[in-house]
Amino acid sequence: MYRAIAANKRNTYIIMAGFVLIVAALGFLAAAMFGDGSGLIFWAVLAGALIYVVIQYYQAGKQALAMAGAQEIQKRDNPRLYRIVENLAITMGLPTPKVYIVNDPAPNAFATGRDPEHAAVAATTGLLDLMDDTELEGVMAHEMAHVKNLDIRVTTIVFGLVVVVGLLADFLARMAFFGGMRRNGGGAHPVLLIVGILAMVLAPLLAGVIQAAVSRQREYLADATGALTTRHPEGLASALNKLGEYGRPLKRQQASMAHLWMADPIQPGVIDRMFQTHPPIPERIKRLMDNRARF
Repeated sequence: MYRAIAANKRNTYIIMAGFVLIVAALGFLAAAMFGDGSGLIFWAVLAGALIYVVIQYYQAGKQALAMAGAQEIQKRDNPRLYRIVENLAITMGLPTPKVYIVNDPAPNAFATGRDPEHAAVAATTGLLDLMDDTELEGVMAHEMAHVKNLDIRVTTIVFGLVVVVGLLADFLARMAFFGGMRRNGGGAHPVLLIVGILAMVLAPLLAGVIQAAVSRQREYLADATGALTTRHPEGLASALNKLGEYGRPLKRQQASMAHLWMADPIQPGVIDRMFQTHPPIPERIKRLMDNRARF
């Protein structure tokens, strides 16, 4: 199990490097479109992407909570949820994160923030109504695992990079049609036009695949860490089973933060499944139960 956790961490760093390559490739393409031999545009693209990611690093957590409609609570507001989170934080040796509730009948939960000192966990009213105490502890242990493993930092950076790739691809497409590389009577160069269209279509798709891969790896890791924390994988497995059976789309769906939730908040179609941010629930349950002796 510990070998699997280490492998998941290594895989995430490899996947993150993929984002850097995509942004670098788009920067190189932008320089070629403008005929910039000095490399100024290339470095400007990379610098701009980095600045945007830094901004997202500090603001994405607050944005996610606002997008979900989460309301912060204190212990007196919901002693059951708050005490479970508080006890898990003590067990994991972490600061107690801020606790939020989302008024939504769909059972779900998520964690966000940039590090354990600036973390928050949220649960929906539907989750609180559906889960017994053991199952709720399993769910919140999973979310606290995201905090402990710094998944919240990784997913924040990934979110920022996905947005950057989308903006760059859109910019290149506009350049291909309307930019300053017009030749031969004012028409866009055919090769650059084709390259710009391909960049517009393929770069966001590839970024979405990478985003989904990062999230799927981290969900398995959080399941394992949560089970190691509670020493009761059956509780988390039972909670996952209920999420699979009673899950429904959230009232406030946001595809950009789908990877943050405990279970996929959006019911995808057949084509969308290659971009799913969560592994299949039956597979997650199977892994937990196959390894329960090790927990």
